[in-house]
Amino acid sequence: MKTLEQIKKVAVVGAGTMGNGIAHVFAQSGFEVHLIDVSKSALERAIETIKKNLTRLLQKEKIDEATKEKTLHNITTFDNLYDGIQGVDFVVEAATENPEIKFGLFRDMDKRTGKDVVLATNTSSISITKIAAQTGRPDKVIGMHFMNPVPIMKLVEVIRGYSTSDETAKLVFALSEKLGKVPVEVNDYPGFVANRILMPMINEAIQALQTGVAGVKEIDTVLKLGANFPMGPLQLADFIGLDVCLAILDVMYEGFKDPKYAPNPLLVNMVQAGKLGVKSGEGFYDYSESKKAEKVSSMFRK
Repeated sequence: MKTLEQIKKVAVVGAGTMGNGIAHVFAQSGFEVHLIDVSKSALERAIETIKKNLTRLLQKEKIDEATKEKTLHNITTFDNLYDGIQGVDFVVEAATENPEIKFGLFRDMDKRTGKDVVLATNTSSISITKIAAQTGRPDKVIGMHFMNPVPIMKLVEVIRGYSTSDETAKLVFALSEKLGKVPVEVNDYPGFVANRILMPMINEAIQALQTGVAGVKEIDTVLKLGANFPMGPLQLADFIGLDVCLAILDVMYEGFKDPKYAPNPLLVNMVQAGKLGVKSGEGFYDYSESKKAEKVSSMFRK
């Protein structure tokens, strides 16, 4: 297995919200990053997002101009897994939260990377053990669950699968710390820790909305002022992506067979209608015309 000092080139597979954030923090920490996605438009959006986030950091005097330029210089985009994965020292997969997509990627990555390369996944809830079983190196497969927005949030859940080795876990801990993150080790159960607690709360907030306990703004205000949350659960769901919330709840419901994890029907209907939150321009709030959670969607107004 490669040591921390030997890791110079990192592949990030998936250029969505999490993938571009992960690429950003690795590149800003001095790693050469291969950002891989089958969609060229997704790669273009990712680079634009990274540029905007670096500009914000520059304006806040968190970084200087040289750091911004060096970070961007450290990122190369690829729309082909075979080309992008060649010669890398470490991999973080951040593709869609879909088991079959991830299983296929890990089978491909296992064939195309050196056997000393650790394959990490940013999955929010899918079993690390099941993902690792797709490879011939289950001891070198691990969960590396970043929080959104990745450049700001400090936590990384480090999830050990059944066969993950101590050496792999120690490497990922050290790598997380080099990125300026705080790694916390958890075991491989559906939802891990963050989402096992967070998603039922979001689901319950949606239940309170659906049953008429209170409106969107009212529910969020109660949690912000009453529990000192930085944002309410419905706004947070919009920020995460309602499709992602639904996918995580589905995995937890299937994994535990406990009805308390069953997704609320309103959440299911909104996802089916394409109301996914910030990413689609509308969820529990209306984000049209670049507004940021200022206007409640008319479907929830009394």
